Amino acid sequence: MSKTVTQERATASGLDNVVAAETNLSHVDGEAGRLIIAGYEVETLVNTHDFEGAVAVLWCAAGVETGDLKAALGSARTAAFALVPPLLSQNCHKTVTEGLRTGLSMLSDGEKTPGISEDIPASLRDALRLLGAAPVFVAALCRHMEGKAPIAPERQAGHAADFLHMLKGESPSAAEVEALNAYLVTVMDHGMNASTFTARVIAATRAGTISAVVGALCALKGPLHGGAPGPVLDMLDEIGTEANIGPWLEAAIASGERLMGFGHRVYKVRDPRADVFDKAVSLLTNNNERLRFARMVEAGALAALKKAKPGQRLDTNMEYYTAVLLEALGIPRDAVTPVFAMARIAGWSAHVMEQERVGRLIRPQSVYVGDWPEETQAA
Repeated sequence: MSKTVTQERATASGLDNVVAAETNLSHVDGEAGRLIIAGYEVETLVNTHDFEGAVAVLWCAAGVETGDLKAALGSARTAAFALVPPLLSQNCHKTVTEGLRTGLSMLSDGEKTPGISEDIPASLRDALRLLGAAPVFVAALCRHMEGKAPIAPERQAGHAADFLHMLKGESPSAAEVEALNAYLVTVMDHGMNASTFTARVIAATRAGTISAVVGALCALKGPLHGGAPGPVLDMLDEIGTEANIGPWLEAAIASGERLMGFGHRVYKVRDPRADVFDKAVSLLTNNNERLRFARMVEAGALAALKKAKPGQRLDTNMEYYTAVLLEALGIPRDAVTPVFAMARIAGWSAHVMEQERVGRLIRPQSVYVGDWPEETQAA
């Protein structure tokens, strides 16, 4: 026997439109196609700051002064390299994402790191260690899966340049560094998405910054959140030629397939990050033909979607040009999500700092809709 539930069910399934926090960090305006990060339009932030500078702006908005961020991150990368041998010994058969998760889990909340001041807040110290360790682990894991030895970080190098050097074993060009900086800055924070909310829930328990970021990475790993850069490249490869664009797109839409890189849960117009990445990939002259083809497929897809689904806004999202950009930088497809995480760690850490200032446990309610026990009459 069941009992009628008298509580009104929540109308926002999945917490849609439920405000979970007040934040100084970022705002997503899906109707207008705007992303504001710490008071900057994302396009402006990319044009005026490298990754270290943008992280300093973001963490300052979270209420933390960073000091010399470039030097601290150089020290963090150097310290993290000591963990590479044990990390690689545990991850012979794992993906780069799983390897990154293992590597970050090897860090402990509150540990001391040479070159990082012990006088700064523990959350900032741990955020620096996480942000510095991620590119070291990702580059080493990528090389390990190709049978290559890891390359040690260069303490004095910029964050983006050092990652590309550790990944490919050669000094990157200025254009490659600029393009990767644009990517890292653009994706470092993006409102209250699933992984960011995960980080804040864990932070609210006082579990620590490293625990919160590892949990956020696990949320990002899910296919409904991690995005579709890899499948975008698969789609471009499958289409193959200019002549095949129209027929392939029509067949895909007719069969109900989702066109990867189009449509977004929040943005109802073109994702502003797509424009940033389109511009960034234009810097890389070695990828002109791929970029030209991608733009042709984009134009064909938008026209086909408009015809097949009138009234729906399925504009280009950031995953589309992310795929082309990261491919041009020589980043393996299996490493796309971990490279995204390398940047988003800055945002997750900022939200941890902000949540710790609030100091309130996140504890939502649920509505019970199951069976109730039989009610017995008193004798």
